[in-house]
Amino acid sequence: MEQRQVGGSGLWVSHTALGTMTWGKDTEEGDAADQISTFVEAGGTLIDTADIYTGGQSERIIGRLLHSAVRRDDVVIATKVGHTPERHRPRDASRRHLLASLDASLRRLQTDHIDLWQLHVHDPDTPAEETLSAMEAAVASGKVRYIGVGDLASWQFAKYATWQRAAPAHDRSLIVSAGTEYSLLNRRAEHGLLPAAADSGTNLIAWSPLGRGVLSGKYRSGVPGDSRAAMQHMAPYVEPYFDERSRRIVESVCTAAEGLGVSPLAVALSWVRDHSTVAAATVGPRTTAQLEEILATESVELPREIREALDDASSAPPV
Repeated sequence: MEQRQVGGSGLWVSHTALGTMTWGKDTEEGDAADQISTFVEAGGTLIDTADIYTGGQSERIIGRLLHSAVRRDDVVIATKVGHTPERHRPRDASRRHLLASLDASLRRLQTDHIDLWQLHVHDPDTPAEETLSAMEAAVASGKVRYIGVGDLASWQFAKYATWQRAAPAHDRSLIVSAGTEYSLLNRRAEHGLLPAAADSGTNLIAWSPLGRGVLSGKYRSGVPGDSRAAMQHMAPYVEPYFDERSRRIVESVCTAAEGLGVSPLAVALSWVRDHSTVAAATVGPRTTAQLEEILATESVELPREIREALDDASSAPPV
């Protein structure tokens, strides 16, 4: 699997990342072990999680698998911090919360360091300088190797990047990555975050590159009983992409796939993964069979004319 440099730093990751948002709920630990082993055997390195995923269970499962299914040195662990859904406010990027949460993540992950620690969300009540100084302190302590941000608006990203670059060179750890949803169904990042990240030398880690599964074509004739859209807790996540615009884009993807002799999944994933600003595309398979289908797309590269046709078919509406 191709390895890519992140944000001009010394960090290199596989261009496909294994997302673990549902580990501990929709994906049981035994299936998770099969997935992570299959992923690493295929050359995958980047494992994506967050402190709030399944109430911390995702990190706990990864921690156990680092001692049983794979070697710690063979993977790049990326986790996130900042959401506090069960506290008096939903977001907290204060020094107190960040550093306490970091220690909790390290305990759950059963490791002494996190490779990529990302600010999951913007906290309007905490000064940017406090947030970033806490993250830099985590790097200085050796508990974190690199820092990134999660799903921030472009102005929020610019605020953090500008403040950080203004700090003395000997006292800063540059933001190397920015996470965002990015797919043929959702190109909003192109209106702000993507050019802002490119200007600062930061790479994207794109999540939901398959349009929450819709771009696989599985929903063209209805909702399969074993799909996420058929699950009560996941249906609201998928249903926004059941509109007419999405249907037209899916048909364009399927037409391209038929012409190339590959799956719609391969077309949609390649479109995201081969973008010059994207370091990695994060996929979230529920089963090993789904992961194997994704891994089979590694050699697919879209011809220029197909990519341009998909660009036209999926042009983002004005925002």
